[in-house]
Amino acid sequence: GCATPPPPVPAPPVAPTAPTQVPPPPQAPATPVEIAPAATPQATPAPPAPAAPVPPVAAPRYEKVTWPDLPGWGSDDQSETWPGWLRSCSALRQQRPWRRVCTESLNIPAGDTAAQLRFFETYFTPYRLANPDGSRTGLITGYYEPLLLGSRKRTARFRFPLHGPPPDLLAVDLAELNPELKDKRVRGRVVATPQGSKVVPYYPRAEITNGTAPVKGLEIAWVEDPVELFFLQVQGSKRIRLPDGTVMRVGYADHNGHPYRSIGRWLVDMGELTLDQASMQGIKAWVKRNPDRAAELLNQNPAYVFFREVPVTNADDGPAGSLGVPLTPGRSLAVDPRTIPLGAPVFLATTWPLSARPLQRLMVAQDTGSAIRGSVRGDFFWGFGPDAAEQAGRMKQPGSMWLLWPTGEALPGD
Repeated sequence: GCATPPPPVPAPPVAPTAPTQVPPPPQAPATPVEIAPAATPQATPAPPAPAAPVPPVAAPRYEKVTWPDLPGWGSDDQSETWPGWLRSCSALRQQRPWRRVCTESLNIPAGDTAAQLRFFETYFTPYRLANPDGSRTGLITGYYEPLLLGSRKRTARFRFPLHGPPPDLLAVDLAELNPELKDKRVRGRVVATPQGSKVVPYYPRAEITNGTAPVKGLEIAWVEDPVELFFLQVQGSKRIRLPDGTVMRVGYADHNGHPYRSIGRWLVDMGELTLDQASMQGIKAWVKRNPDRAAELLNQNPAYVFFREVPVTNADDGPAGSLGVPLTPGRSLAVDPRTIPLGAPVFLATTWPLSARPLQRLMVAQDTGSAIRGSVRGDFFWGFGPDAAEQAGRMKQPGSMWLLWPTGEALPGD
């Protein structure tokens, strides 16, 4: 995952920690009931009791629109998204909503942009996504696949470990306890008390890195820079070049369940950086100037990600996202799967990083991230290398999103 998990850039920080709750299906407003005054003979009638308050009605998550409502839809080069869409189909074609559209997509030539455009307009319906408060814009951040130098063994140079999931990490699906808590999952550990066993939150970042948590022996790799390791946890996947020249790829395996706290926001609040300086690049520069405060800074974020090694089948492919297929640079998007099912096409309208230049294109929802929470919330996969890192580190743009859903199929959650 990514993105899973946003990069730790300034406000508005999106905390993976207390996940944004997706509203329940909209309900009709309760009709106020006026209570008649009690009739007291030969007495002045009592004033009417106040009407029952009307509870707020959650805004619909999906608003059906037409294709011309999508800004830049007709000018996008669909052929750049097509390979990613076919990869989604390789994972989805046996599932009910996707069978027909994935079968039909096999008949479309790979380079025929016009035919691909007609395909989506024929077999899909666009729905604009909205937040619970009815707003239609949200935060679009970026992520990339970095390259770190590292080792499978600890050395004098490589001293900071990537851990696999610990055996005492417990994930509890609350829907199994209460159906109303669908899509709610908590993580913790079991401790013994005089009253019996109970579940408590898992160790925060500081207690994992200082050895309090039972993670010794779970190291899958070691790197030389704790700040780069922190950003690896934010990105969710990375390549590590080993001393013998080979490359290993690591990906998201699990996390400790603590909420994400933006270290960029902390630096701004402490007066260490201005808001426009609190990018990934600005944070790294601050740590270079203040190496003795690196641990203090990183521990402001209690969230911690555990990793797994991912087999490298094709070095040119992007890392595998949460859908289990390789990500496509510039066309894969990390989303909140409670609103956008993985594999679905999503049209995105935002701007290029630190710019007002429109960035409007068809994406495919193929990844998630612990910081990606909310109906209108996306993390744009920029790819691999220094250029991708530069774009991802600066991207914190407002944007709108449209879900493309197979026509005639029930919407997610229905």
